[in-house]
Amino acid sequence: MKHTISFFYPMYNEEKNVKRAIERAEKVLEEVAEDYEIIIVDDGSQDKTFEIAKKEAERNPRIRPIKHEKNKGYGGALQTGFKESRMDLVFFTDGDNQFDPGELKLLLPYIEEYDFVIGYRIDRKDPLLRKLFGKGWTIVTRILLGVKVRDIDCAFKLFKRDIVKDITIESHGAAINPEIMFKLINKGYKFKEVGVHHFPRKEGKQTGANIKVIFRAFKEILKLWWRERIIGRSR
Repeated sequence: MKHTISFFYPMYNEEKNVKRAIERAEKVLEEVAEDYEIIIVDDGSQDKTFEIAKKEAERNPRIRPIKHEKNKGYGGALQTGFKESRMDLVFFTDGDNQFDPGELKLLLPYIEEYDFVIGYRIDRKDPLLRKLFGKGWTIVTRILLGVKVRDIDCAFKLFKRDIVKDITIESHGAAINPEIMFKLINKGYKFKEVGVHHFPRKEGKQTGANIKVIFRAFKEILKLWWRERIIGRSR
């Protein structure tokens, strides 16, 4: 069964990646989707990411570039992507070409039985500090929120659109994935985890291994824990 799919990329300063990312998304969507849209959420880039996306949209009206005038953070970019999605399924992955969009085919067979399908990186190809942070982040998420997911921040996730509309997402930073998983699981939605391949970044610059970014992420997860597990428990 073919579905209509909203495929979105959150992007920040990805001028060297955006064209290839769009072309790779188009290739798989032409094969698997009844209809589709590709949304580029440019989170206040200071390079030509948005201009390149607009040029791509001129040749394919299914491509929808959206620009934040100011950087809203990763969570803010995901919020915009979910809000703007119009098809019955919503899929997102990062715009740095570290994932193969073609592996969306691995997730789609499970969407009939499950409400959402999430990837986990079989062999994460990131610098050591980023991998250590990722493991620590997943452990902290399990302890604070009780979310038992193998790779909480793996940017390869497929949702039925209706379930995303059933929750209110508040996080604007790194805590957005834990928040989404926590709220969907606590509403009783079923999910499936699928292994996907991960590749080294060839173009552009990562920001996730920055100490300030890491500190801010743990601060956000503590706020989420307080809001959802402590205050929420007493309501």
